[in-house]
Amino acid sequence: MLYRLAKTVSSPFLHLLWPTTATGVEHVPAAGPAILASNHLSVLDSTFLPLVVPRQVRFVAKQEYFTGNPVTAAWMRATGQIAIDRQSPTAAQDMLDAAARVLKDGGLFGIYPEGTRSPDGRLYRGKVGVAWLALATGAPVLPVAMSGTDRVLPIGASLPRLGRVGVRIGEPMTFTGSEASARDRRRVTDEIMAAIRSLSGQEYVTAYAPRRTTDN
Repeated sequence: MLYRLAKTVSSPFLHLLWPTTATGVEHVPAAGPAILASNHLSVLDSTFLPLVVPRQVRFVAKQEYFTGNPVTAAWMRATGQIAIDRQSPTAAQDMLDAAARVLKDGGLFGIYPEGTRSPDGRLYRGKVGVAWLALATGAPVLPVAMSGTDRVLPIGASLPRLGRVGVRIGEPMTFTGSEASARDRRRVTDEIMAAIRSLSGQEYVTAYAPRRTTDN
């Protein structure tokens, strides 16, 4: 209820200031679990992707977003996001376990396989958590390409600028293999990243993206 209310209230405002073009929304299943695996250009990706998807999309977010700015905290709770303590030694597995629960309940889970925002607009090597999720739950993966969000709110900026945003959603991908196999996890992750690259047109970097201490 809170999610629908928040989306209904915010959508006209967001579309007015940041016109958003979406393609491939028809690939999102009307019901049942799916993983939305997206490139990551800006903290605003987690705002504009759910804006164009008719169902609720849940993400994992760092715990500070739920305890800091009261407006941000209220928004995170209203939109059903999941708080994770990134300082915990089990943070990575906690994130995967939380995501698996969302999927097993038939929900949509959004994930950024790069693990952090791109520092320069290029697409970096994906981390294998997305493959673990797909193989452990059997949920299909929908590759997603965001564009324009890095110009609306670049890394280091505190206030968003006016601009256009694009969201491209690819066809569902299903995989076979074992989540316990490192080779299967790497193979599936690389296939997902190739699909994202095909949608986004970004230059691909074979290294992992450097993590900033302020990244979500």
